[in-house]
This record gives sequence, C-alpha cells and structure tokens, in this order.
Amino acid sequence: MNIRSIIIDDEPNNIENLRSIINTYSPEVEIIATALNAADGINVIRTHQPDLIFLDIQMPGASGFDVLKAFTPVNFEVIFITAYDQYGIQAIKFSALDYLLKPIDITEFKLAIYKATEKISARKQNHSIENLLAYIKSGQREIPKIALPTLNETMYVKVTDIIRCEAENNYTTFYLQNGERILVCKTLKEFADLLQPHQFIRTHQSHLVNLHFVKSYLKEDGGTLLLNDQTKIPISRQKRDKVKQELNKSL
Repeated sequence: MNIRSIIIDDEPNNIENLRSIINTYSPEVEIIATALNAADGINVIRTHQPDLIFLDIQMPGASGFDVLKAFTPVNFEVIFITAYDQYGIQAIKFSALDYLLKPIDITEFKLAIYKATEKISARKQNHSIENLLAYIKSGQREIPKIALPTLNETMYVKVTDIIRCEAENNYTTFYLQNGERILVCKTLKEFADLLQPHQFIRTHQSHLVNLHFVKSYLKEDGGTLLLNDQTKIPISRQKRDKVKQELNKSL
C-alpha cells in the first residue's frame, strides 16, 4: 500500500532526519511535500490531499494544532512529532492519537506507521482529530470527552459520565452513569494519569474512582469508598492517606 505523506516541521534538519527514517524503515510511505511553518503546511495539504501528515506541534507563529483547525472534516491521519509538551501530549492522549518524541525511537515509529496504515485502509473520517481539536478549543473550560478504544470501535465519552474504572489484566472496564460498561484495550495506569486532573483518584491497584460519585468513606476493612450506586471500592493501605486528603479537598 502506497501512503502519500507530508512533513510539517520548522527545522529543516528534523525534516531530513525523518525523511531518512521513513526511507529506511517504511518505504511504502511516499513523501510528496514538506513545509517549514503552519501556513505553508495548510497550503500543501490542500494542494496534495495526503493520506498522512507528520506534524510538529510547536512552531513559530502558529502551532501544529492550528494547522488541523483549518480542515473540517479531517480526512487524513496525523502522527505528531514533538519535543516534550505536557498540555499538547495530554490532549493527544485524550484523543487516542499517536505522537513521537524527538529524537524519534524506531520501534515507536514503526508502531505509529502500522496504526496509521490500518486507519487509512479503513478510510473513515478522523473523529479522533475532531475530539482533539474540541479539547484544545475548550481550553478545558468545557467538559472534555476521552477516547476509549474497544476491540471494535473507538468511543468518545464525557469524563463526567464515568463513575469508575476497574483493571482487568491489560484491559480496563469503564462504568458509566447510564449503567453501560465499556471494556477498553489499555491498562488502568494510562487512564489514571489522564483522568487525575479531572478529580479521579486511584484508590487501589485495580480501581480508579470519580470523586463526584463518592457517597461516603467507610471505615470497614481498613477503608472503603461507598459510591452513589452502592458499589463498594477498596482502598489499599498505601493509598489511604491520599484518598482521605483528596476527599477533603473535594468537599
């Protein structure tokens, strides 16, 4: 499968380095154009209609996110190339998109290309990017949605609709306010890091709880949370003080 791609990065050396990696490890990816800034990037995307964009987040004047805002709907895949940017990466993870940190790790590069190829083959409108742009546009003032990749689809759920999450080996089950359960193909740790800023707390190795749904703290069994739906969630000894502290803050 031939994948038509564009590289947008403000550093010419980064473009040439990525070109070399692509030519060496993914010859099926054809680089049809490059751009050194957001404005030129928008123009080459409109001109060439690529399958895939390699997009730097931080560029002078306008960011990689500004490039994406110019397209509705987004009918191409994106692999972000970035130095560490906490908010940018947080937004990308929330939308289940791929990013590569500089310097680029070859194993991670191959995995990102594989996943992009699968999506391109499916030829679906890129709802993950739409979710990313909505998250950034709100500046976290609105209720964000988180992408939950299941075996058959990616679902987008408001974080305020999530009561709790429970680990099941390398999977996580999400329990929603409407009674729905969603089995997600990621570990609980990945979601604990993403949801912690939204008043979720890890009470136990296997449990992550939305503090908004906590009814009371029970002293039984060394400490247990009783939720509004009468579910009891254990608290590990190591987490007990942290849970009490977060509960007091949320009052």
